[in-house]
Amino acid sequence: MAAKDSDPSLGFLTKKETEVKLPRPTRVKNKTPAPIQITAEQILREARERQEAEIRPPKQKITDSTELADYRLRKRKEFEDLIRRVRWNVSVWIKYAQWEESQKDFNRARSVWERALEVDYRNHTLWLKYAEVEMKNKFINHARNVWDRAVTLLPRVDQLWYKYIHMEEMLGNVAGARQIFERWMTWMPDQQGWNSYIKFEMRYNELERARGIFERFVQCHPKVGAWIRYAKFEMKNGEVARARNCYERAIEKLADDEEAEQLFVAFAEFEERCKEPERARCIYKFALDHIPKGRAEDLYRKYVAFEKQYGDKEGIEDAIVGKRRFQYEEEVRKNPLNYDSWFDYIRLEENTGNKARTREVYERAIANVPPAEEKRYWQRYIYLWINYALYEELEAEDIERTRDVYRECLKLIPHEKFSFAKIWLMAAQFEIRQLNLKGARLILGNAIGKAPKDKIFKKYIEIELQLGNIDRCRKLYEKYLEWSPENCYAWSKYAELEKSLSETERARAIFELAIAQPALDMPELLWKAYIDFEISEGEFERTRELYERLLDRTKHLKVWISYAKFEASAMLEDETDSNLPEDDVQESLQEKKKQCIQHARRVFEKAINYFRTSAPELKEERTMLLEEWLNMESSFGELGDVSLVQSKLPKKLKKRRQIVTEDGLVGQEEYMDYMFPEESQTTNLKILQAAYRWKKQKTSDDE
Repeated sequence: MAAKDSDPSLGFLTKKETEVKLPRPTRVKNKTPAPIQITAEQILREARERQEAEIRPPKQKITDSTELADYRLRKRKEFEDLIRRVRWNVSVWIKYAQWEESQKDFNRARSVWERALEVDYRNHTLWLKYAEVEMKNKFINHARNVWDRAVTLLPRVDQLWYKYIHMEEMLGNVAGARQIFERWMTWMPDQQGWNSYIKFEMRYNELERARGIFERFVQCHPKVGAWIRYAKFEMKNGEVARARNCYERAIEKLADDEEAEQLFVAFAEFEERCKEPERARCIYKFALDHIPKGRAEDLYRKYVAFEKQYGDKEGIEDAIVGKRRFQYEEEVRKNPLNYDSWFDYIRLEENTGNKARTREVYERAIANVPPAEEKRYWQRYIYLWINYALYEELEAEDIERTRDVYRECLKLIPHEKFSFAKIWLMAAQFEIRQLNLKGARLILGNAIGKAPKDKIFKKYIEIELQLGNIDRCRKLYEKYLEWSPENCYAWSKYAELEKSLSETERARAIFELAIAQPALDMPELLWKAYIDFEISEGEFERTRELYERLLDRTKHLKVWISYAKFEASAMLEDETDSNLPEDDVQESLQEKKKQCIQHARRVFEKAINYFRTSAPELKEERTMLLEEWLNMESSFGELGDVSLVQSKLPKKLKKRRQIVTEDGLVGQEEYMDYMFPEESQTTNLKILQAAYRWKKQKTSDDE
């Protein structure tokens, strides 16, 4: 049975035998906290106390030369075996050499160092350790030999040069240290190497030598920092002229360098320290003119501080303007199409009064044409041209340049898609101010031909009217109406012109043509103008005809009221005979008044009849008409009859109706309804008929 259960993969053991038997977990009967609590710190302390002491090899004491020789032999064998295994491990070589040094066997130590250098001579750590060993044990010539070989093989490792020079200087061999520096300088090291050489010469008060090194330094490293250091060196030694010469030479060579800002600031501060504020100011201004605005932030700040300290009011303002100019330059550089920034920049330049600079900013601004030919993108841009033209005319007083600005602007605008009447009119008005009437007419004629607009026509007509050219005005009105036949304003103004010239028939013909147009933008104004014209001419019959024609087209409430008011006031003054006695004149006037009132009543009755029969749903308009009639009857005094209207006035009823939206019923709202007398009679008749039917039905049921 056991043989069957055994598994060859488990070494012919049963699964039960291979199971890991874990100890049974002890049940904690009492879970209350122990009376004495211990901390984690106590547990760690106990663990440390119970640790066994570290096993260390016993100290070996050598008592005679034989044991020492055996010890050395054994150690050398260990080191040699280790080197054989890890030949490229530098730390093994260093330990081996240092051990030989500790045994005071310097020849063997040198041998180990030399063998290590044969393995990896590019490792400067080996050279440093080797030379330090020689120096520590005062083998100066050996150390020199090591340093010499090191700097020959690894001339780009600055640390080797520094250590070599330091050793020679410590030994007092200044000439030797200088010679090493010269050898190093032939390799053109970085700025720190040159600075170390200069400091070395300064320690021994060799100013001329240091100056010569500086000259070579700035030739080797023609950087702003090198020149500033050279100038500061000269300044420190009291050579102001030499220091200024350094800065001037630096500016000649590095004026276009990226770090030129630092150079100019340093030069200006130098002049400031030398009590030469005018020189410093010139340097700042020269720098601000030559350095790109994006790299001159610190320069502007220093210049403003300088002007606040040394400058007068004008100088301080100039500095502040420069700072603001820099800010605007940044804004327009980031977004050239931000025209508000250009306006601010231009305003700044205009306030400074520099015409050349202002023109330059204007030219740069107008060069940023909007990318799309849509009017909304051009609306801000076009004001750049307007301001430019006004500046040239009013501030610069350059007439030809102003004319060129207007001409270029009009060329630039795509008139096929959109135009600006303002530009055309300003250009024409400019020519008029220059007494060039022909030029103004040419501009306005081009405007009408290329981009006709209401404003252009109105202004052109106004100009010609002021000049008394009536025929030109007529031609312009004809062109205006050809271009826009639905424009009621143009028709009424044309007729008004003819009326002012006492050309009544021409004016009437124009009005007739106007009302015959199939489409008008504001026909009510045109009809009103025509009616007012006929009334002013005293043509009451023609006016009545006009009102009738208008009522054929529209039955608006205002037309009825206007017609009635006209009839109430239409009295023919010229028919009154002045030779009649005064009483007869009064009687005649009374008769005429009565006729007018009758005419007005007839119009009101006609209107109410229309609203009752043709538009019964317009109850509110009908009520307003009756109220107007009632007011008119009251204004007639004794001749008026208020009772005529009062019998027709409706009753006001407050009713409710349901509010219906797309979602369904929402609620109810109150509204005013009007019930006219004829409607109430109809309602009463309906009630009587219903009562009669009910009575008749009841009688038939009783029978």
